[in-house]
Amino acid sequence: MREVEATTFVTETPAELERRLTPAAVLEYEGTFEVTDVTETDDGWTVTGEMAGVEVEFDFEKRPDGYHYEQRGEDGPFEHMETDVTLTPLNEGTRVTMRSAVSMALPLSSVTDRVAAWKRRGELQRALDALEADVS
Repeated sequence: MREVEATTFVTETPAELERRLTPAAVLEYEGTFEVTDVTETDDGWTVTGEMAGVEVEFDFEKRPDGYHYEQRGEDGPFEHMETDVTLTPLNEGTRVTMRSAVSMALPLSSVTDRVAAWKRRGELQRALDALEADVS
């Protein structure tokens, strides 16, 4: 399993960002999946995304400073993927940090997990770039 992180600063407060950063928006900002369904659960939300005809579910949980979410099962691009989105107040704005742990569970995991982390880092950076563009 590999961990990756991406961070940006935006000029909105955490409270303003919480209204913008819904679970569906977080997944859409990543740019890999088209959100097809959002279901509220006892623990948070299940967001269904589709990519090239494959549906993947992500379980989101609200945290005091953002979200935690995980790919459900092994039907998605990763064997395991979990991400924390953290909103930290900073200088009349917010530092947004996305941190993921990913695993492919393929032979030569030292190589395949590195590739998975590289792909995931790109998704995290794309999400933060999209958020920045939305805030501007």
